[in-house]
Amino acid sequence: MRLHRNLVFATIDALSDIFNEGQYADKMIEKTLKRDKRWGSKDRSFIAETTYDIVRWKRLYTEIAEVKAPYSRENLFRVFAVWATLRGVTLPDWKQIEPTPSRRIKGRFDELSKIRKYRESVPDWMDELGVKELGEKVWEKEIHALNEQAPVILRTNTLKTTKDELRSILKEEGIATEAIKGYPDALQLDERTNVFKTEVFKKGFFEVQDANSQLVSRFLEVEPGMRVVDTCAGAGGKTLHIAALMENKGQIIATDIYENKLKELKRRAKRAGAHNIDPRAIDSTKVVKKLYGTADRVLIDAPCSGLGVLSRNPDAKWKLQPEFIETIKLTQEQILDQYSRILKPGGKMVYATCSVLPSENQEQVEKFLSREAGKNFRLIKDQKLLSSESGFDGFYMSLLENKA
Repeated sequence: MRLHRNLVFATIDALSDIFNEGQYADKMIEKTLKRDKRWGSKDRSFIAETTYDIVRWKRLYTEIAEVKAPYSRENLFRVFAVWATLRGVTLPDWKQIEPTPSRRIKGRFDELSKIRKYRESVPDWMDELGVKELGEKVWEKEIHALNEQAPVILRTNTLKTTKDELRSILKEEGIATEAIKGYPDALQLDERTNVFKTEVFKKGFFEVQDANSQLVSRFLEVEPGMRVVDTCAGAGGKTLHIAALMENKGQIIATDIYENKLKELKRRAKRAGAHNIDPRAIDSTKVVKKLYGTADRVLIDAPCSGLGVLSRNPDAKWKLQPEFIETIKLTQEQILDQYSRILKPGGKMVYATCSVLPSENQEQVEKFLSREAGKNFRLIKDQKLLSSESGFDGFYMSLLENKA
């Protein structure tokens, strides 16, 4: 691989904003890729994948490079040199890159790789929490899997096409995909490519959605004609799937505290041809109270630590703090107590997270069932989806019924 100065400099600029300014990696990469219209797909791929790679292995690489925050440009070039050396990339003779002792880098890598917190590049507290909640053996496998690059998965929009038809159309556009056993609407890309530029995406034939995420809406057991409330809808990935499962019949009320996310949902719903979605911003407690006792189905895709999606959000390892996880657990309890009241007697509710921590998942459900708010509920079934077992994002989902 021959390194190009403008691409490497763009990568260093992105890393500086991510590490020193607290910018989100995906937003920063998106912004960086707009800098030069002359960059081709390989150029953009280099910037995006190299940036994500260095973010993912930040602790390991900075330890090898012997640099600490805040990271000067000189320090970031040292980190880049570690990345390149470990991947067998020949370093150019640039003044920004010091002569790099490759044997020392590789020796230090071998030494640090014997210690999990460096080998898997995680903060001490996260490594300790993973062991505490999942046990040494499971956490070892899970954090290793979460450091793999996430595959690109599409969800067929069955309001407009079938999975086989979509696969055939994509093939005509030069995009090869494979069906995934056990995931009725999913197609996995053989090679990474920008699917958002395809005509078939613009026509609303698919959404990009992780395979395990696609199981959550199915877990809700919706049927056409029902009244469904998606309580933490966000930009609507699962809302749109529910609309397709309901064949556009019935009503989906999509609520969220962030109005800008609901605006994005409206835009996506229009493209997808989903006409039974009613977005409602939660700007006061009245919005939720008006829904009490009205829904056949309720989805609580709860805010969480996001520890199940580190493969696609590697910078979360460095942004997350243990205090946040304790705070979010309290939020999950409050949401369960409040939003469960939206369900009709005999209705069903799914509580789901993209976390692998039992304290955010089955333990939250157990606590809910033991509280006054959950006294009329029973657990029908639940499912724990680990990245190390499935190859996709880590998720938890539980199906509960209001027996009242």
